[in-house]
Amino acid sequence: MKVTMIGSGYVGLVSGACFADFGHDVVCVDKDAAKIAALEAGRIPIFEPGLDQLVASNVAAGRLSFTTDIAAGVSGADAVFIAVGTPSRRGDGHADLSYVYAAAVEIAQAITGFTVIVDKSTVPVGTGDEVERIVREANPDADFAVVSNPEFLREGAAIDDFKRPDRIVIGGDDPRALEVMRQVYRPLYLNRSPIVEMSRRGAELTKYAANAFLAVKITFINEIADLCEKAGADVQEVARGIGLDNRIGAKFLHAGPGYGGSCFPKDTLALLKTSQDYDAPQRIVEAVVAVNDNRKRAMGRKVIAAMGGDVRGKTVAVLGLTFKPNTDDMRDSPAISVIQTLQDAGATVRAYDPEGMEQAKRVLSEVDYCGNAYETMEGADALVIVTEWDAFRALDLERVKGLLSQPILVDLRNIYPRDMVEAAGFAYTGVGR
Repeated sequence: MKVTMIGSGYVGLVSGACFADFGHDVVCVDKDAAKIAALEAGRIPIFEPGLDQLVASNVAAGRLSFTTDIAAGVSGADAVFIAVGTPSRRGDGHADLSYVYAAAVEIAQAITGFTVIVDKSTVPVGTGDEVERIVREANPDADFAVVSNPEFLREGAAIDDFKRPDRIVIGGDDPRALEVMRQVYRPLYLNRSPIVEMSRRGAELTKYAANAFLAVKITFINEIADLCEKAGADVQEVARGIGLDNRIGAKFLHAGPGYGGSCFPKDTLALLKTSQDYDAPQRIVEAVVAVNDNRKRAMGRKVIAAMGGDVRGKTVAVLGLTFKPNTDDMRDSPAISVIQTLQDAGATVRAYDPEGMEQAKRVLSEVDYCGNAYETMEGADALVIVTEWDAFRALDLERVKGLLSQPILVDLRNIYPRDMVEAAGFAYTGVGR
């Protein structure tokens, strides 16, 4: 089948490469000529494990191509996926759908024959209705159907998530469109990945509800962690104790500095705005958003407390800048608030991240970016782990102690056992322990 991706960012590129790997003929379209030129030259604009090899192999096989020409990309396609950004709109926090609607107009002018237009972008409930109206108005003679097919890709594990999904959600009621979508995803049949068919509005809301629920789990265990610290318990023991209950599950029960990234912050906010439009308040999500926002700076204050309450003139070594490991994404990363809190209190910050430093330089100023983990520690008054990259899980503690001017370790991801660190001569501070 011919599949077209409108938007060659994170979702569009990963999805396009995976569809090509299934054997489909895939064209990725983007208005950014520099991005398309880079992709044609084999340069991947984002860091995602295994994506460079996947793109290269499918380009070489002739199944994956890139263009800025949307008309050429869309013409003759069986399915056209809209995978453009839906950032928070300035001023009110609603999802900015201008890129989605602009894509709909251009698709309408280019489709030939029956075409399934697929909303892959994360969009508020009712967006598919508006896309359908826009296409119909722009091309009254077009033969098409609009379906919703939200993505559930985790940055750092996106390829595996695409090829071995928990479920594939397809929202629509046109039998022809549903059959096209079944054929697009047919290669996943051997993995027995369930295809969940529902209404278009149901599919749109499923995406937001899923992300909001995961944000609730993260924020819940972070608040339990605060209670554990005051009550003398260990949040990791509590998380394991509740996570073994299969009604709850162990995932997203790791206490830390709060959630960030490209999805949870903007999607929880967009869900709240949608709920206001429908006069159906989501009070739990409202609390989650407020608690998570406050937590990030609170983690900076935790570091200050661990250093005696005064960091003016002191140097702090920070390991990990991205919102999670195995990505270069800095969007809403907890490290931003932690570092800014330390700087506001008069500290000098030295930092290292395996993949995120170029992105970090765009949002964090007056930080001394170092070449490796140990370089950050030279003469620093404390070491802080903010992102749990594998490279930080087995540091030579004797070497670390020798480099620091004071043996203080603040582990905001709980990747080190307290007894081991304290036995090595450190003052240790974790989260919820």
